[in-house]
Amino acid sequence: MVTVDCQAKTIREVNRVIREAVVGGERCLHITHSDARHNLAVALLQPVEIMIDGSVGYYCGGMGDGPRIDIAGSAGWGLAECIMNGTVVCRGSAGNGAAASIRGGTVVVHGNAAARAGISLKGGTVLIGGSTGYMTGFMMQKGTVVICGDTGEGLGDSMYAGEIYVGGQIAGLGNDAVDREMTDDDASRLASLLAAHDLPGDARRFRKICTGGRLHNFNKHEFEMWRAAL
Repeated sequence: MVTVDCQAKTIREVNRVIREAVVGGERCLHITHSDARHNLAVALLQPVEIMIDGSVGYYCGGMGDGPRIDIAGSAGWGLAECIMNGTVVCRGSAGNGAAASIRGGTVVVHGNAAARAGISLKGGTVLIGGSTGYMTGFMMQKGTVVICGDTGEGLGDSMYAGEIYVGGQIAGLGNDAVDREMTDDDASRLASLLAAHDLPGDARRFRKICTGGRLHNFNKHEFEMWRAAL
C-alpha cells in the first residue's frame, strides 16, 4: 500500500502523486491529512482502491471510471459527480449534488445527503443511509436511488426513467413523480442492496417512486394553461 500525505502539498500535487502511482501499477493507496481538500482523487480511470483517512471537500472522486474510493469522514458538494463506473463510499454525510450525472457505478452515503442528490442520473446506483434534501433525483433518466431515511420536497421532479426507493417520510413528490407498487422482485433486489452495503431498513416497507410518463410528450393544452398563468 502506498501512503499519500496531503500536508504541505497543493491539490494538484496530491492528484499528480495519486495518478502517477496508479499509472505505475499501484492498486491500493492510503490518503492521509485530507483536511476537507477539494477535487481529491478525480478523473481516475483504473481499478484502484483508495482509502481516504478523513473528510473531503467539493467534487471528490468525480469523473472516475473504475476506482473504489472509501472516505472515512464526510464530503462536500458534488461527491462522485459524473463517474462512469466504480464505487465511492462516504462513511459520513455529503453536501449538495452527491452523485450528480453519474452514468454507472455505485455511490454510497452512510449519513445524510443534502439537496439534489442523484440529479440528472443516467445510470448506476445511489444509496443513502440517512435522509436527503429537496429535489433528490431531479430529471433522472436511468438508474436507482435508495434513501433509507426521509426526503425533502420535490422528490423525483421531472424524472424520465429509473426508480427511487424511500424507507422514511417523503415531504413531497416532484412534478410527474408517482407511487408505484413494490413487486417481490423489487423488494428482493432492494434487500440485497441494503445488505451488501450495510444500510438500515426493511425492504418490504419502502415506497417505490417512478415517473408518471406525462412529461414524455409535449402537451399543448398544459402549455397554454401554463402560459396563461404567467
